[in-house]
Amino acid sequence: MTRQEIFQQIQQKASFLCVGLDTDIQKIPQHLLKAADPIFEFNKQIIDATADVAVAYKPNIAFYESLGAKGWESLHKTLEYIPKNIFTVADAKRGDIGNTSALYARAFFDTMDFNSITVAPYMGVDSVSPFLEFEGKWVILLALTSNQGSQDFQTLTASDGRPYFHHVLEKSQTWGTPDNLMYVVGATRGEKIAEVRSLAPEHFFLVPGVGAQGGSLEDVAKFGMNEQCGLLVNSSRGIIYADSSENFAKTARMEAQKLQEEMKKLLDHYL
Repeated sequence: MTRQEIFQQIQQKASFLCVGLDTDIQKIPQHLLKAADPIFEFNKQIIDATADVAVAYKPNIAFYESLGAKGWESLHKTLEYIPKNIFTVADAKRGDIGNTSALYARAFFDTMDFNSITVAPYMGVDSVSPFLEFEGKWVILLALTSNQGSQDFQTLTASDGRPYFHHVLEKSQTWGTPDNLMYVVGATRGEKIAEVRSLAPEHFFLVPGVGAQGGSLEDVAKFGMNEQCGLLVNSSRGIIYADSSENFAKTARMEAQKLQEEMKKLLDHYL
């Protein structure tokens, strides 16, 4: 999927919403446990309820890996069910030596046909470049994350007086382009979003942390939006676990629509 195709979806839906499919067998509504594949049934109903306002879906791979072969089967069926014009993110946070990364890339891009994958940059270019060799696929590199431990390394001051994440942003742009490389930028670090945008003006950002984690959607748009929006704002728990009753999908839709309505106002204001 190209950058222009992503932007067209954003324009058509007046939305830059990414729905995180962090589907936990221990948290889904109890009545679904009677289904042949409870994880897929939950995802199916969430997708049915939100596909007209979501421009991306992001399954967190750990939730599926934890269930072994059945989890991978549920993930495969989920990917098959997502409409082909909606961007898919494998939230896998891979990144290893070159030959191993090449196999991860083959797994997620060829075998499973995800549009993108999150990748950790710590091991450098040879761990990232195999993912960038697939035409029409995207690397979403961890740049400045929203978890508390991000301060352990990402914001440390380097020898030139700048934080480590500055170097990640600048160096990685010699590996990929705005047409195949995005960045993870946490919404809960609102004061840093403008800083990241100044270093990567054309790239898309995948932004977690809005909703349950307390990030401000208005701040994300104010400091992070560019001429093609440049944002995929993820909400997981705030949408998919908003209701644990048999009406969970209806409630998920209501929460997704609330975000979409706010996103429309922000798009109208900044674009």
